Amino acid sequence: MLESVEQRNARVEADKAWEISFTRRGIIALGTYVIIGGYLNFLNVNDAWLHAFVSPIAYLISTLTLPLYKRIWLRHFYRS
Repeated sequence: MLESVEQRNARVEADKAWEISFTRRGIIALGTYVIIGGYLNFLNVNDAWLHAFVSPIAYLISTLTLPLYKRIWLRHFYRS
């Protein structure tokens, strides 16, 4: 029983580490860049691969600033 709880806790900790990892964010940003770049290229947009940088950069900025906004929200708006 105790071993199964410890295994579950280890899985939960690993999942949490993955959710906040820079590796995960980088993979999502890279995938977003490739998909949007391909789409813009398909549409024959000039400098498609350059324009495709906008979405992944916005994603990375938003994920990097979320902890700040979470702290502000917890401090000023959350009532337990």
